[in-house]
Amino acid sequence: MSSEQTPTTAPDTTGPRPRRLTYAAGLVALEGLTLVAGGAWMLVLGLTGEPDDRQQAVTGGVTLIALALLPLLAARGLLGRRSWSRGPAVITQLMALPVAYNLLQADSVAIPAGIALAVVAVASLVLLINAETTKALGIRGPGNAEK
Repeated sequence: MSSEQTPTTAPDTTGPRPRRLTYAAGLVALEGLTLVAGGAWMLVLGLTGEPDDRQQAVTGGVTLIALALLPLLAARGLLGRRSWSRGPAVITQLMALPVAYNLLQADSVAIPAGIALAVVAVASLVLLINAETTKALGIRGPGNAEK
């Protein structure tokens, strides 16, 4: 065991934040805010309306609001150029793709929501794995562990 530590690459905070990183943070935050709005809507309808199952509506609303914390924290981290924030942001997009697919399979007004969610998720993934974003966050790619 060596006492020598592996050097870490610090984020490139010398210049302005890359647009791609800002756009990715904006899209991730948009998803988080949409989850908060949907959860609040379910919660209000569950408490004031006539849902089929009040407990299920309240639980669903609280769950959506709790799930919104992941993309909102990731968006804040992306804006602050924190390298840890890319992981939760990517996970959020990967979770959004099956949801978008299920919305697209519905025969209802959910189809436009599925299209919008799919577009946002794919665009966010492209922005998050971009080399410029990776460099701005100080993330080393494969094969760069020795540098």
